[in-house]
Amino acid sequence: GQALGLPATMGLFSFIGVAVTSATVVIYGESIWDPVVLIAKFKNPVVLAVALVSLCIATLATNIAANVVSPANDLAHLWPKRISFRTGGYITGVIGILMQPWKLVADPSGYIFKWLVAYSSLLGSIGGVLICDYYVLRRAVLHVPELYDPRGRYWYSGGFNPRALAALVIGIVPLVPGFLGAVGLAAVGPFWTTLYSYAWFVSFALSFASYWVLMRGK
Repeated sequence: GQALGLPATMGLFSFIGVAVTSATVVIYGESIWDPVVLIAKFKNPVVLAVALVSLCIATLATNIAANVVSPANDLAHLWPKRISFRTGGYITGVIGILMQPWKLVADPSGYIFKWLVAYSSLLGSIGGVLICDYYVLRRAVLHVPELYDPRGRYWYSGGFNPRALAALVIGIVPLVPGFLGAVGLAAVGPFWTTLYSYAWFVSFALSFASYWVLMRGK
């Protein structure tokens, strides 16, 4: 379902964002990509109020129904005796505030080329391990009861697979110099900058290949 519906809807909303931002150049003489800044340009108080209320509802609905669910479950599973799903949600909210996300979106270039590209390198490395493990090594076959059995085949070392973690690191490490250059912490050559520009593809390929090599015959 998502493979069919998600690309189309994401493409549509991305097009709307690009079209609206392009229109602001014509109307206001500057490119405005932040919805809050754009709403502040409206003169009609009714339109302004409706737009702000809609933005607040959309933000709350997205975070409550989607963004909070995964980390809240992850935190609850780390310490199920002490952390419930609700507590995990509260912890996620506190961490989200402490991260100061408004600073991430203050600069479009910084948000895209620093935060999103760096985040994609992590996701690409995780995806490479997951896809290699499930589709290539296990042929899409899992013994579900053993996923929860400390003596099962998936338990490895204390519930962690060291080879998977090693492949994860292998996929990320080559991109670190490019990230340091992007955030201005180090001067790096064009090779590392170019490599970092393709962070998701590089981390995915490296983690996929390294995990396959490390897990052969295991």
